[in-house]
Amino acid sequence: MTADRWRRAAAWALTGLAALLVLVVLVAPNDLDRFSPGAFLRIPAEGLLGVVLVLVLPGRARWAAALAGGALLGLMAVLKILDIGFDQVLYRPFDLVLDWPLLGPAVDFVEVTAGPAAAVGAVVGAIVLALVLVASVTLAVLRLSRLVSGHRPVALRVVAVLAVAWITLPGTPVTSDSAAVFVFEHARRVGVGLHDQEAFAAEAAVDAFRDTPGDRLLTSLRGKEVVVVFVESYGRDAVEDPEIAPSVTRVLDDGTRRLRDAGFTSRSAFLTSPTAGGGSWLAQATLLSGLWIDNQQRYRNLVSSDRLTLNGAFRRADWRTVGVMPGITQAWPEGAFFGHQRILPADGLGYRGPRFGYATTPDQYTLAAFERSKGDSPVMATIALVTSHAPWSPVPRLLDWRDLGDGSVFADMPNGDVVPEAIFTRDPAQVRADYRRSIEYSLSTLVSYVENYGDDDLVLLFLGDHQPAQVVTGGDAGRDVPITLVSRDPAVFDRIAGWGWDEGLKPGPQAAVWRMNAFRDRFLSAFGQASP
Repeated sequence: MTADRWRRAAAWALTGLAALLVLVVLVAPNDLDRFSPGAFLRIPAEGLLGVVLVLVLPGRARWAAALAGGALLGLMAVLKILDIGFDQVLYRPFDLVLDWPLLGPAVDFVEVTAGPAAAVGAVVGAIVLALVLVASVTLAVLRLSRLVSGHRPVALRVVAVLAVAWITLPGTPVTSDSAAVFVFEHARRVGVGLHDQEAFAAEAAVDAFRDTPGDRLLTSLRGKEVVVVFVESYGRDAVEDPEIAPSVTRVLDDGTRRLRDAGFTSRSAFLTSPTAGGGSWLAQATLLSGLWIDNQQRYRNLVSSDRLTLNGAFRRADWRTVGVMPGITQAWPEGAFFGHQRILPADGLGYRGPRFGYATTPDQYTLAAFERSKGDSPVMATIALVTSHAPWSPVPRLLDWRDLGDGSVFADMPNGDVVPEAIFTRDPAQVRADYRRSIEYSLSTLVSYVENYGDDDLVLLFLGDHQPAQVVTGGDAGRDVPITLVSRDPAVFDRIAGWGWDEGLKPGPQAAVWRMNAFRDRFLSAFGQASP
């Protein structure tokens, strides 16, 4: 083959790749669950319209339209990748208005679990990938526009045939307007996001307990030690998924029996979290504030307001309030908003042992540190347990509480401080098994904590913050999380008799389900003299 033939063959091959790239960008789903060969064997209406535009525009206008269209198509490809990533972790597409602040915590997670170099590499790699993708798609569109304008008769015939096929076969597997639908849906969400601040302000303006005096708040819990515990990634799938639930159910059933033998009663239900796969702080803010906090803009507006939180209500009623937050590794000014009089972040717990995956401290040590710090007077504590945070490996084992000391004892466990492989590159079956073990550990720790430290004044409320990532749950999971109340005092359960919660530590399939933001008002109404 001569050099000219090689060049022509290479040119046609490059043109074919350009056409393939543009086709993939136009028809590719933004959800991995919808990926299939048939998803790509489509006639995209947007592509046909693009060819028509190239054919009717004059020279400079054609070049400008191809350049702009290519760049926009490249940006759409980047947005589809963001959608896929967010869907895999948070069960929803990327929001162009509200989700940019979430990229920071994602980088922090990579830094904690894989190291600073990996975090920098991930950021640089993402930026380079986005730039290369936008440039490649733009160049591909420019190349195809030159081809179309140089072969106008052929292009017209091809477009006419494909247009007839598209019109006569609408809604069939061979036609597609997914790119237009994709753009429309994101544009609609942009409009919603731009008005979300106004909607949130209207919701926040309604607060039945804003002016309730402390002597009318939480009157039936006077003298009680109230502990609210958020269990990381403890979702409904932990108690219902056929692969995960049997082992977790054994832990919960055994815990119900053991606590009953110790004189404790428990009731359980479900709450619907505002987030899934991540964003623990959004769920915590939702439960404690009684407002639906499903994005960072709402969170920032909330913590800059004077909204009465559940912690704040206890503080107003003369409880000493404590926040035990092992996941906080830097300044946390929001703590004052939530009503914590004292905050114990990661470096305030006195832990001298190894990290286990993302977790700064094992859950058992976190609870023991709280016990050492709480003093004699009744407290209201909010505690975040993080051992069951992704990547769910390695997991410590439960020790004798008397042996914990400063946590150095955990250094004798295998795999401590080992950097685990990312959950999306490991065998999904292994990831699910690791998740199950981490939840079993966290729940077993809570049961053991009540057995060892619980008394007649303890009122323990523990719940999940959100479901785990889709690599664990699959693509059709909801956002429900279990919630459980534990106490020895029958009067506590008399106050919630109308809630319809299931007996025991495990909510059944037909257990009550509330939106998480409904909990604050229901709790304050049940245990106080004032009601909305």
